[in-house]
Amino acid sequence: MHLEVRTHKSNTKYYLAHSFRDKNKIRKIRIYLGQNLPKNKIKEKLKEAENKIKERIKIYRVIRDPLRTILSTEELNQIKTLEAKGRIKITHLSELEWKKFKQEFTYDTNAIEGSTVTMTEVEQILEKRQWPKEREKWEISETYGLSEAVEFLKKTREHISLSLIMEFHRLVFQNSKPYAGQLRKKGEEVVVVDGLGNIIHSGVPSILVEKMLKELIKWYGKNRRKYSPLLLAAVVHNQFETIHPFRDGNGRVGRLLLNNILLKHNLPPVNIQFKNRSGYYKAIREYQESGNIRPMIEFILMEYKNFTRKTQNR
Repeated sequence: MHLEVRTHKSNTKYYLAHSFRDKNKIRKIRIYLGQNLPKNKIKEKLKEAENKIKERIKIYRVIRDPLRTILSTEELNQIKTLEAKGRIKITHLSELEWKKFKQEFTYDTNAIEGSTVTMTEVEQILEKRQWPKEREKWEISETYGLSEAVEFLKKTREHISLSLIMEFHRLVFQNSKPYAGQLRKKGEEVVVVDGLGNIIHSGVPSILVEKMLKELIKWYGKNRRKYSPLLLAAVVHNQFETIHPFRDGNGRVGRLLLNNILLKHNLPPVNIQFKNRSGYYKAIREYQESGNIRPMIEFILMEYKNFTRKTQNR
């Protein structure tokens, strides 16, 4: 990494730049530090920019290689064994099961993203069109939107496409966000930080969002008959969350996309419960940090068992 200094007339601009190899290409990342900065401020900005560059390089490498390395026969057999132990039924849900799934998925996947609408209120909103007065308008809108997206999920025949991804987003946020159905525009960057201000995750640069999504779609099309449905769904979901193509709503669209792939391979949908969100986040981080896809597969299997157990006890 090196400091770049550019002078124009009476102004001096500072950048931290770094070149790295991405497959057969040399790519360069440049982070703008500021203009006419004193030495102590440059030093402070350099450390922050260095962390951003390291995070961006990590994202590039995750996105470029969905499975990081080719899975061995032994590893693929281990995944098949996991799936067999999960005893997932290749079946279609009844109308009653779909109704319960839609309610639970709408509650849980919105709650994961900060909605305060309760499970009971979701049922009231969807079945009786009763709006709880203490909830925000956007929460009501996104309850209806997610329910509509699940109905679309049931009917669509597409496995995965750019238009499908954007339609999921449009349906969920059509009455709550002005950018519903729109990918991040140039300059709209996404950074997730913890309570101390440390960067946990950065989405790919906005100028690469569409390109990276198309590469993911191409990867799926090439491998959808090669790998097992659970492996495909887990990889696509984790890759989608790593790309983070929207300003907001990536988690909800990612979980719809995960279920779309499961359904297209004749597996029932899976609901990720709000109470299990820490395990869900941990599985995504494990993939982003080391390329290990097994934690997400194990997590999905656990949630399958939870839903099966609940339906059997009704």
